[in-house]
Formats: sequence, structure tokens, C-alpha cells
Amino acid sequence: MLGIPQRSCVMCPENLFIHRCIGAAMPVLLVLEVQSEAPCSTGKHSHLCSFLSPDEICLRRDAFLLSSVNEARQLVDSAYKDTRGRIKKNLENDALNPIDLLRYFKQPVAGTRVIRAADYMGTTPTLLEEKLLGSFWDKDGYITPKPSLMSPIFCCPFICWCRRNPLPGASNRALARRLPADYEDGVLIPHGWTERKCSFGYPFPLMSNKIVHFSPGQLKLDQQRSLTFMQWDHFIDHDQDFSPESPSRVTFSGEVHCYTSSAKLPPCFPIQIPPDDPRIKNTRDCIPFFHSAPACDSSRATGEQINAPTSFFDGSEQPVVSRLRNRNNQLGLLAVNQNFTDKGMAYLPFARMPCLKISREAKIPCFFAASEMLELVCMHILFVQEHNRLARGLKRLNPHWNGEKLYQEARKTVGAMIQIITYRDYLPLLQGRNLWRRIPSYKGYKEWVDPHISNVFTLASRFAHASVPPFVGRLNRNYEPTYPKVQLSNFGVCHIVKGGGINPFLWNLIASRAKLMAQNQMMVDKLWDRLSEQIERIGLDLALNMQHDRDHGYVFWRKFCGLPQPCDVKSLGRVLKNDRLAKKFMRLCGTPRNSDIWVGAPAEPFVDGGRVGPLIDCPTGTQNVQCLLMWCQEEKNLLCHSLCFLQVLVEEQRGFHFPAALFTGQNLRIICDNTCISKVSRNIFQANRHPDSFVSCSRIPKLDLRAWKSKWMEESASINATS
Repeated sequence: MLGIPQRSCVMCPENLFIHRCIGAAMPVLLVLEVQSEAPCSTGKHSHLCSFLSPDEICLRRDAFLLSSVNEARQLVDSAYKDTRGRIKKNLENDALNPIDLLRYFKQPVAGTRVIRAADYMGTTPTLLEEKLLGSFWDKDGYITPKPSLMSPIFCCPFICWCRRNPLPGASNRALARRLPADYEDGVLIPHGWTERKCSFGYPFPLMSNKIVHFSPGQLKLDQQRSLTFMQWDHFIDHDQDFSPESPSRVTFSGEVHCYTSSAKLPPCFPIQIPPDDPRIKNTRDCIPFFHSAPACDSSRATGEQINAPTSFFDGSEQPVVSRLRNRNNQLGLLAVNQNFTDKGMAYLPFARMPCLKISREAKIPCFFAASEMLELVCMHILFVQEHNRLARGLKRLNPHWNGEKLYQEARKTVGAMIQIITYRDYLPLLQGRNLWRRIPSYKGYKEWVDPHISNVFTLASRFAHASVPPFVGRLNRNYEPTYPKVQLSNFGVCHIVKGGGINPFLWNLIASRAKLMAQNQMMVDKLWDRLSEQIERIGLDLALNMQHDRDHGYVFWRKFCGLPQPCDVKSLGRVLKNDRLAKKFMRLCGTPRNSDIWVGAPAEPFVDGGRVGPLIDCPTGTQNVQCLLMWCQEEKNLLCHSLCFLQVLVEEQRGFHFPAALFTGQNLRIICDNTCISKVSRNIFQANRHPDSFVSCSRIPKLDLRAWKSKWMEESASINATS
């Protein structure tokens, strides 16, 4: 029932009753069972609970309740099926609906499809509320009569509140909350849902590009950061967090299509066009938008979103490695493209996606992952090649290892490389000189640390959009521009397969500067106004980021981080150190309390030596420290993290020390070993000038895999001892 694993909570139809967690405006009804282990009155969430006594209202074998559950399943399944069938038909007929392409990349896959159970659980209470409202609730919204402290009712939610989470930071878990969710109705509906509804005395602002718009002639480049600095953030962000959208494109009632209607019915949440938007003549039109997929978590009375990858820098989305696993042999490899190669180097496999709409003449499909950004695709290709290179090297050293052993060892080593590059090379340039003061020395596993990715982190980590230049450049081996630039809105992978491979893109990432993240040039219009414009009636813009952000207030997060909270235009001007920009904010929002974090935080001046302001530095730094302090005790668990991760690997190698190459220059070595590039910059995240700051690959030490050399007799003895 409701997609609940039997091991988590066995549903007993003879002991069903209604449990209501009191929300601010909308009740959340959950079907629970009577258990005999631990009374709810002793649980930490007991203050949320009010119950119907089984003696007063007994719903044993109640067909009414079960019919609501079944009705919810039918509605959700029908909505999913309708959407899936329409997309399939459009792909076959090359009749792509305007918003299908980017939405395809946000679809849940594999284990993340558990969101269907969450949609069942979310729809059932709505049906029950419609049927029961006025029958059982009093005027204050409570079930009557209220239970006594000696109530015999015990709780076992779908995942028990009292049970310690055995998989901290695991994939397909609910995003963590550092502050309570701030929904319009207190439970699920985000701010801006109800038109003309005031917030703190002012109408909640529409999505607008006024704050971030600037003239292309004002574009300035960052004189200290390379494009690789920008791209690495996108790469590791995909490794840590990804919240897919609801797969349905029709309402769960089946009556409204999200593409053609401006109705706000779950999962549809269209973005209203501001009346003065210069791009769109018909301001009654809207940008189709959808709720992020919910997590199936009954321990919270508010709606929460699911995070698909693990919380750690472990290569778990690199890219969707478990789905790329090549199981045709015992070599531990990831699957690669069988149609094309890059001068002998592998590409990602193709997937049946709507990219053929982009590359009409070339007829090149999308790669398996990350095809919405050409440079990000190149990064994923690079690390897939590195995984396979390591697996082959380990096979030569240990011919008796099976495919599983080779796969896991290669994957863990790639994860260790990503962690070292991130903590050693990238984060100090991002968060400034004070980064290491916040990271205590490692003294072992900290069971109380919560490494789950926080909801606010998924927004704060999108800051790198402000460092994306207006075009995707390509250079030759002499680091000179010889290839035509590619529009950001054109992300067909034909530019890679038919345009010289990944080398021209990597040469550009290494030798070119990032766009400067500054208050007077926050976002290039190619990203803001014209994303995927060739297939959209309205060029999709990054108002999508702001719409995801509607329950995270800028001022409240500054308070959480111990920063001054602006209350008027004068105090906001002091925080931003820009009175003119503060006035823009106030004209749009009315009050700083209505400002979105995704717009307010990137507008702040940088911390010393960094490229983010104090507010982005707060959740980003906190999240990375928590992931650093928390790691799993089991050696084979891939949630181990950073230097702790390396420590486990060292112990597994029976005393061998990791080669210096893993710590010195390894970010450069990955490029040298998996491309035709022969010279790279010494500091790949910093701005550089060719050829002065470049070094030959022959001078960069290689990773010595002899540390992974096993002794056959030792392993055989170990296997025999455990068998």
C-alpha cells in the first residue's frame, strides 16, 4: 500500500485509523497502524499528533479509506501514463512540445522513481480531506476527542520517527531542512501560488529579470578564475544534489494539462509573465513549470523534495554510474558509445532523447547524461574514461579480481580524486581564506553529524550560473580560437561528435576566463532569456531557479547564519554595499523579507579571497564541513568521504601509502591520461596565459597503481576464512 516497503512498516488492515499531523492550513492525513513497541506520546514528534480513538471511530477493514488510497493510485498512475505516452509519441513523430526537451533531463530514473509512492501519499490526504472535512474535525482543525496520555495507540509511520536513519546522506532521500519550510499555506503550497496575496504587507513579487539584466557591452571577465572554475561547480553540484521534477504533465485529477493551462493545480505551477517583460507581447501567457518531485517521508508534516544522488563527492552521478555499468564482461567498466569515438577515446553512450530536434541535419542523439550543457558533457566523458582506465590498470595488476571488485575499486578511486580536487584546489578559491578555519581536524566518525544535502544548499550551489559567459568557446591545441563559438541555447552533442571531440572544449575551459560574478552583471541574457529558445515559444529563463526558491526567504537565512538582517532600503544598501541595487530590490519586492535567496545572495560582495558572498558561503561551507566530518564505518560503503575516504582506502591496501600523484597534480593528470592534450595550465582553476603558465603532461607524475597490487594467497586465505 502506497509503495511502502514491507520491512519498513507492515500495514495491518484490521488496525487502521486516521492520524493527522497538524499543519498550518491544510491537514495531512496519513494511514498508520497500531503497533505495540513504542507509544507515540514518547516520540519527539508527539506534539504534532492527534488521533481518533479506535473505540470512538474504528476504521477496521474500512472500504471507504482503502478506496481513497486506490483512487489516489489510479489518478497518479493515469497522469504518469498520459505524460509518458505523449512524450513517446512526440519523439516518434518528431513533434516535440515546447518544454519537453529540458524537462526530459529532469525526469526521475531508477531508484528515484520512488517519488510515485510519494505522489500516492500526497494525493490520498487530499481525497480524504474532501470526503471527511466537516465530519470529524472541529473548528480548530483538531480531531475530537483528543487522546489521553495513556492512549493505547502506538505509531509506526512509513519510516518510523523513532528509528535511527541507517543511511545518512544516501541517495533518494528527502532534502534536509536547516530552517522550517516557509510555505504559503504552511504545508505544501509555495509563496506566489495565490495571486495578489500579500506577504509582509506587499504582494509577493513575480519572477523578473530586472535585477539581473545588463547590457552585453558591460561584460567583464574574471581576471583570477578560469572557466574550469565555473564548470567544476556544475560538475560537483550534479554529484551532490539533483531534485527531479514530477513525471506527470497533467494534474492528478486528469482534467488540466500543464502545458496549455495557467491553472495552479499540482504538479502544475506555471510562472506568470510580468506585465512589463520586453520579450513577450502576450503577458497573459506563462512559462510551464512543475513541482519538484516529493520525497516519500511521513515523518514531516510539510512537503519535502527528494535528492537523487548521495550527499557526498563520490562520483555517484558521474554520470548515473550504476546505470552505465557494463555487465557484459568481468572487467568492471562503464558502458561507452558504440557508434563514435574521439580519436580513439570513448564517448558516453547515446540515449533516446529529443536532442534530434536540436541536431536536425547531423541526426546525433543526446548522450546518456548531462547533455543540456556541452562543457559539462565533456567533464562527464573525461571521468568515465578515467574510471575505465583505472579498471583496466587494476585488472592488469590483479587478474584474479572479478568485475565487481574492479568496478568498486575504480569507482572509489575516482571518488577520492574528485574529493581531493574539490577540497584542496576548488573550495579555497570559492570560499576564501577563512575556509580551513571552519574545518576541524578529523578525529573519527561523528554519528551526530547530518550530512544530508539541505534544501537551501541546492539553491545556494547554483551561484555559478552567474559566472557563465554568453557563448561556449572552442580552441585549438595552441589555445587559439579557430572553431566557431556555440550559442548557450544550442546544446546539441553534434558539436562534440562532429566538431572535433571534447578537446576543443577542454582547451577553452583551461585557457579562458570565467565571467566575473558582479552586481552590475549578474547573469548573461543567453542564460536568463534565451535558454533553449529554438524550441520554446518563450525562451526558458532561469526564473526557473527562482521558482524553486519560493520557500526560502533571503532575510531569514541571513538571520540563521548570524548575519545582519536588512529591514529597509537603507540597511539593505549597507549589506549589498550598493544603494542603487538595494532600491531595485525594494521596488520589486516591497520589503527585503520578500526577496528570494537566489537573487539576494549572489548580489552580495565577495568574502575575502572568494567568489561568493557571506550568505552563500554559509550554507555551502556548512554543508561541505558536515560531509567532511561524516563518513560510514563500513569499508565497502561508498558513502565514505574525503580524507576519511582515503584513509579507508589506505587501510585496504595493507600499509601502502598513496602515491604523491594522487595529491599533487592529479587534476591535471586526468586530462593528460584521457585526452590528446599534451600541455595544461599549472593551476587549472586560476586564470592563466598560454604558454607561460602551462606545463607539459610528461612532467606531471602519474598515479602509481602498485598500491592496489594484491597478494593472491592473502586474499584466498581471507576468502576461505569467511566462507
